[in-house]
Amino acid sequence: MKAILFREIKSFFGSPIGYLVIGLFLLLNGLFLWVFEGDFNILNSGYADLNPFFTLAPWILIFLIPAVTMRSFSDEKKLGTIELLLTKPLSSWQIVNGKFLGSLFLIIIALLPTLLYVLVISDYGNPPGNLDVGSTLGSYFGLLFLVSSYTAIGIFTSTLSENQIVAFLVAVFLCFLFYFGFEGLASFSGSWADVVAALGMDYHFNSISRGILDTRDVIYFVSITLFFLAATVYQLNNLKN
Repeated sequence: MKAILFREIKSFFGSPIGYLVIGLFLLLNGLFLWVFEGDFNILNSGYADLNPFFTLAPWILIFLIPAVTMRSFSDEKKLGTIELLLTKPLSSWQIVNGKFLGSLFLIIIALLPTLLYVLVISDYGNPPGNLDVGSTLGSYFGLLFLVSSYTAIGIFTSTLSENQIVAFLVAVFLCFLFYFGFEGLASFSGSWADVVAALGMDYHFNSISRGILDTRDVIYFVSITLFFLAATVYQLNNLKN
């Protein structure tokens, strides 16, 4: 698995992909949070908190993570190297985990510079340092769980087609469905609204963002991640057979 993981990381940073993803994520967040006028501009909000960032980031990542993961297996299938990969002395789970962790590592690297926002907002507080640390830490934990789920979905969709664009579009659709779709369906569900809303990532992400790490929210994100990783393993086993 380590060999797959290091190969993925090397491929990301051995080409412009890794730097482009990190730069694009930071650029888009920086522009919306500090430059462009609007609801996401922190300086104009009047509050020393990072809520605009944690509202914006999941939407940017809906497009950015599928762009990272779309080549994971679709590229192997297109180049004909998938057969070589499957003949290595590795289990399907080890191959999938290597691909998953490689993509996850890149996204976490992209998130790390945003910790500077915490220092900036803390200095802008009145008095300086007046920042809800619990909520901020909870939101970062929630974002990590969200990124993990998005990445697992993207890895899965990359097994569905050798066309990277198809893998990208399907991943964007599924990430959008799980993040916002159930909340939209809840408004038409009457007495079942709370149950339907609880199926969506947004519901559990907002719950963790309050600064309380509820085991139900953790189990939800871990279950989504494991489900799509298991689905990816199933796809690979079908290719082996």
